[in-house]
Amino acid sequence: MDSQQRPIGVDLFAGAGGMSLGFEEAGFDVLAAVELDPIHCATHEFNFPFWSILCQSVEDTTGEEIRNRSTIGNQEIDIVFGGSPCQGFSMIGKRALDDPRNALIFHFLRLVLELKPKYFVFENVPGLTVNQHRQFLLEIIEEFRASGYEVEEDYKVLNAANYGVPQDRARLFLLGCRQDLPLPKYPQLQTQPAKSKKSKYLVFRADLPDCPTVWDAIGDLPEVEFVSELLDRDWVIAEYGKPSKYSSLLRGLSVSEDDYSYERLFDPRLLTSSIRTKHNSLSISRFQQTLPGKTEPVSRFHKLDKDGICHTLRAGTDRQRGAFTSPRPIHPSMPRCITVREAARLHSYPDWFRFHVTKWHGFRQVGNSVPPLLAKAVAAEIIRVLGVLPMKPKDKMLLGDEKLLQLNMSEAAQHYGVSTKVIELRKRQPTSKVVDTLHL
Repeated sequence: MDSQQRPIGVDLFAGAGGMSLGFEEAGFDVLAAVELDPIHCATHEFNFPFWSILCQSVEDTTGEEIRNRSTIGNQEIDIVFGGSPCQGFSMIGKRALDDPRNALIFHFLRLVLELKPKYFVFENVPGLTVNQHRQFLLEIIEEFRASGYEVEEDYKVLNAANYGVPQDRARLFLLGCRQDLPLPKYPQLQTQPAKSKKSKYLVFRADLPDCPTVWDAIGDLPEVEFVSELLDRDWVIAEYGKPSKYSSLLRGLSVSEDDYSYERLFDPRLLTSSIRTKHNSLSISRFQQTLPGKTEPVSRFHKLDKDGICHTLRAGTDRQRGAFTSPRPIHPSMPRCITVREAARLHSYPDWFRFHVTKWHGFRQVGNSVPPLLAKAVAAEIIRVLGVLPMKPKDKMLLGDEKLLQLNMSEAAQHYGVSTKVIELRKRQPTSKVVDTLHL
């Protein structure tokens, strides 16, 4: 890799790597990532094989371990970022952070204090800003301040559609820094959303360029219904259509001036993450009769509008909670649900970025992640306040072993030497231990 020193990042609750990619595109080297789910870890390892993934819970992870199991060592860390899964944010106790059911957010705080980065970015659901959950957010800010970190008190909920992503997806971002450093600002709006449902988190301004539409994102992709090989596997060599400006970037046909990620060696003829869904004739008929922008009444699937943006893509639930599959959008012109690759395009993932070969895991990985372009917009503000002049690396990087994308849960757990029940058997520290650890 390039000898030029790039600022160092650590990704907590990394998932498949949406935030890792966004921070890489802004100019960071995300040298370490922590993720509990072995399937997600394997996908992360495939896409970022030159950095370290720790397959374990943040609850069982120390700052020292992150340093020692990556190339960070004793180097100063510029940014720690991540978004803990929402567990309902219990508010039963006198203080929310004292409740072990809220331990994941506590452990984000603990690891920031152990790693002592210059900056941190905490990402989560917008619901954390309202009603009784806002008190929880204020407690988090209070604890950071008591521990030597300043936090931007005027926290923001950002919508991906205002940052070049053709999807109505709002997320809370909390920005902080060591008290000897200047606070970062929130990124300025970059795009005007295309036609969409009303959302209190979208900002409309006439002086902004238009956000890409659904068709800008997926219109050039080969039609999977005409490719029989995609009934049994998730990839094929295919012929693409004419790209939009947006899809040209995701295909690697052009490069954005402010994309400072490492180029991946990837065959541009390859269509990946595109295994077909076998719909019955009744479903196909109902999908055909549904108007764009409307919801099919039986399945409750929303049909995409070519000229609009996508509703928020949902992940569904893991096997611990019944392996529920969230409704998947209907393609705007074909009577079928969209593929994982089409969802990835609507989420701003480049085509070289691959997901698990099964539709269930693939959609879960996309739906659980922060859109890379949204993460990049936030990360670029951290780069700016660091005073770093980002540069495009010259290195072209290999992707990982494709077998990583084919592992089932047992195989992935074995690959990382963890229990196959690691998701279900998440440890819970007693309240007293949580509080004592925080103030050590």
